[in-house]
Amino acid sequence: MRFAREQFAFGGRRLPAVALGDALWWALAATIAVLAAVLLWVAVTPVSPLGAWRPAGVRVMSPAARSALFAGFDPFNRTNAMKPAASAETVTPLALTLYGVRVNAATGGGSAIIAGADGIQRVYKVGAEVMPGVILAEVHFDHVGLSHGGSNELLYLDQSKPAVSAATALASTPAGPVGQTAPASAGASGTLTADAVRQGISFQPRVENGKVAGLAVSAGGDGGAFRAAGFQPGDVIVSIGGKPVAGEGSQAELAAQLRPGQAVSVMVKRNGQQLPLALTLSR
Repeated sequence: MRFAREQFAFGGRRLPAVALGDALWWALAATIAVLAAVLLWVAVTPVSPLGAWRPAGVRVMSPAARSALFAGFDPFNRTNAMKPAASAETVTPLALTLYGVRVNAATGGGSAIIAGADGIQRVYKVGAEVMPGVILAEVHFDHVGLSHGGSNELLYLDQSKPAVSAATALASTPAGPVGQTAPASAGASGTLTADAVRQGISFQPRVENGKVAGLAVSAGGDGGAFRAAGFQPGDVIVSIGGKPVAGEGSQAELAAQLRPGQAVSVMVKRNGQQLPLALTLSR
């Protein structure tokens, strides 16, 4: 019965065992060939359909775009939005003159010495009103920003005149003969002249704790120039043009600025208080 079933299943002939082993071998060989072809295709086929794949380059912002980005926000103080910077072309048309600045980089504040149309120099802190409707908004190393009627305007230091060295200033200030005192006068018309200041006012370094802390001011001659300049007995100059007096060279710097037609701004310590004073010299 068993033999009859096998004969019926294979059409009357029994399949040899050797032929079945060959079939399995060829099947495995074909499978390996197909897998090898797939592996070769994966190795040589380009990644992208276009066949020209390149890594994406780094996108770098232009300097102008970076400046605009960093000017739009403060990464260290995100609670307060930064004000847009004033354009370099918006120079104030007001009759104001900037003589000195003091920048506080730690707090972002500072102060400036500004004179109006009358020529009188005054010290203003950031946020103070320079004139009606004009607020000192920012202080930089060579200019200040003003808020005028809701718009931002710039006021620059006058750098058209070269600085005078201390040696030139001392050479241009002749010393009088020993024992001779030239009469100090504020001028026949009552105006203050450079010669009257040199001859009628004495500026001597004041030393505190071994350091020069200012220039002591004293009257000479008849005291006319001393009074015309606005000084009082006991005054001590602690800063010249916004620069603190910190050494003996400050005396030469002050002498260099005493020229006809100049306006010298000084900070005077009087009775424990610091007061701004302007020395406007006539021509």
